[in-house]
Amino acid sequence: MTGFSESAQEASLVAFIAVATVTLLLCVMTGPDRDDLAEFYTGYRSLSPLRNGLAIAGDYISAATVLGTIGVISLTGYDGVVLALSTALSLVLLMFLLAEPLRNAGRFTMGDAFARRAPSRAVRITAGLVTLAALLPMMVVQLAGAGDLLAFILGFDSSGFRTGCIVVLGVLMISYAAIGGMKGTALIQIIKTVFLLGTGVVLAVLVLGRFDWSTARLLGAAKTGSGAGDAFLRSGLQFGGSGLDMISSELTVVLGAACLPHITMRMYSSRDALAVRRSMSWAVSAVVFFCLLIAVIGFGAAALVGRGPIIASDPQGNTSILLVSQALVGGGSSALETLVFTSVTTAIFLTLLASVAGMILACANSLAHDLFAHGLRRGSSPSDDATEMALARAAAVGVGVPAILLAVLARHGNVQPLVTLSFCVGASALAPALVYSLFWRRFTRAGLMCTLIGGTLCVIVLMTGTNLVSGSPHAVFQRHDFNWYPFTTTGLVSIPFGFFMGWLGTFLSHRGRGEQQRRQYEAVEAWILAGAGEGGGGAGELGKPPAG
Repeated sequence: MTGFSESAQEASLVAFIAVATVTLLLCVMTGPDRDDLAEFYTGYRSLSPLRNGLAIAGDYISAATVLGTIGVISLTGYDGVVLALSTALSLVLLMFLLAEPLRNAGRFTMGDAFARRAPSRAVRITAGLVTLAALLPMMVVQLAGAGDLLAFILGFDSSGFRTGCIVVLGVLMISYAAIGGMKGTALIQIIKTVFLLGTGVVLAVLVLGRFDWSTARLLGAAKTGSGAGDAFLRSGLQFGGSGLDMISSELTVVLGAACLPHITMRMYSSRDALAVRRSMSWAVSAVVFFCLLIAVIGFGAAALVGRGPIIASDPQGNTSILLVSQALVGGGSSALETLVFTSVTTAIFLTLLASVAGMILACANSLAHDLFAHGLRRGSSPSDDATEMALARAAAVGVGVPAILLAVLARHGNVQPLVTLSFCVGASALAPALVYSLFWRRFTRAGLMCTLIGGTLCVIVLMTGTNLVSGSPHAVFQRHDFNWYPFTTTGLVSIPFGFFMGWLGTFLSHRGRGEQQRRQYEAVEAWILAGAGEGGGGAGELGKPPAG
């Protein structure tokens, strides 16, 4: 089915089993052995800047980046490269604008950062629900794609095998989050990042070697293979020439990726502000380097495979990296073919495992810490560490099982709108809420609630009218056309709306209450923005000193 030899597929299967066994064992060995929240949520902030930076890069380089972006580059050329660079730009935005204030204001979750500004059970509960809204769709997409991808790699085509792959991978990912906590999932992300970069270098070198190390020859062959001619290297191929649609998509990726909860939770595992800066420097370097590698691989796919075979294999181009690796080493039973194919498939497998495990951990932490321990719990005293850790592990199961079931149901349809939904919620609800909470003195609790709820609802309403849902050959409802919103993503409208709702909620807040919240923020503003007077670890709520 893949065109690869049986020996290569057998080696890949052995590699899958070995990777699953070793990574699960590493999670057991590095996971918390006591009921200590700081160890489970942050790993005692013991990760060095290099290791934390590689873990952040691993969270950024999701399966959608590895498979989807390479596919988009191979099919649309210039627009795909811009999409890859937008991912790197998003990380730069996080590094220079949000990383240090987030680390100073938060403790374990994004809800801690919001509660520092606006202490409230309602804020905690809303933060937990928006975290689910942002990450659950992306988990479903990656799990749904995992079954089809593994079936393609191993040469199986039965529906039962695909469903079994989804279930087995989902159980593994739940285990990583529940057993390993922050340190265990970080270790898997580090292994994944190193393996991905190494595999990417090998493929990029093989591609460039095919064209005598001439980028001009590579681009020329890619133009020919794409069937689009000069348009392949110009803007507009992906969005049909709509500049506004392209701006909307890039803006959504830049703001959305930077503010997704599984990314921001890595900020809390740094020892201090200096460690955050160093971690982000390593992360940016790794992601930018990887974006350059996937650009070469994507153009290589267009040049060596061609648009027709890529679309025939997968209309979204998700199998481009496998097809180009096959074109580079041939379909024989050589040792090189087996080695390259096994390396690529193992890198993809690691990417799927690590990406979803990090998302499950972020959702579980938010549910346990924000929703149950501080949101729904009655009384003023917080739950003890043992109870909250048990809740976090149970929440990992509670999030992972529905994600598996939804992935099984969704794998027969187009799941692309779910990826877009996640990024749009991050850009339209979480990004405005974080910017206002960290930098605007007058921002109030009402403004925060309006931003989180209003931005999320706006995204959901607008998504129903995009061409991803109806009105296009690859839409969810292909036989219907209720396409009333003219863009692929909602960012052009929903991002300004999220900021507007935060301003409106603040403007309509009770004046006396707003002044009181402003004075509370000013009391800790210097510490949040610059770490002035920093005394140790996380943050309590607004007006309280940071926890040691």
